Parts: sequence; structure tokens; C-alpha cells
Amino acid sequence: MISLELLLASAIGLLVATGVYLLLRARTFPVVLGLAMIGYAVNLFLFATGRIQVNAPAILTQTTRVTDPLPQALVLTAIVIGFATTAFIVQLALRSRYESGTDHVDSKELTELADDPSEDKAS
Repeated sequence: MISLELLLASAIGLLVATGVYLLLRARTFPVVLGLAMIGYAVNLFLFATGRIQVNAPAILTQTTRVTDPLPQALVLTAIVIGFATTAFIVQLALRSRYESGTDHVDSKELTELADDPSEDKAS
């Protein structure tokens, strides 16, 4: 039987790997998705630092099993900040697309390859 810790660690690793792969793409929308995936991985990691326990209260009581409320508060704050940051990055991507006419990250797509003088010398 797979433990909860192994499943959570695998999910965090998969989210980070997918996020890095998407960050390395040359288009703006996959880069935005990659940043969001890495943000989700960080949120899961912060949530996991609170020692996940089933049916444990988030406040200190007479029981010995309690869940730390600080990581939960950090994750809630990170979700709000991540949403605002994603909205800002999407706005920047739309503005870049409007200004450059392409959604390529560095605004150098096929137009630079077509104007390359080294291709004329080879033919």
C-alpha cells in the first residue's frame, strides 16, 4: 500500500517537473502555466510541512494529535498572492503579444530566421 507521504512527494515532484518543462517552452501561455504549476507544488509542500493528520483539530486542545495551523494559513495566503501574480503575468503576456505581434517569449520567432543573411550565402 502506498503511503500518503510517498503519494504527496510524487505529486509535488510531478508538478515541479511539469512546471519546469513548461517554463522552458518558447511561448508565453505555457510559461504562465509552468509558473502556476510550480506555485501549486510550493503550496502542497507548505501544506505538507504541517504534518498531515486525519481528523486532527487545527487548534490546541487536550488531545495529543493536533495539526499545525501555520502552514494552512501560509497556503491560503499563497493562493491569493499566486492568483494575483498570475493575473498580472497574463496581462503582461497580452501586452507583449499586442506590442510585438507574436506570443514568443523573446519576441524573436520566424521573422528573424527569414531575414538571416547566412541562409542567402548557403544557397
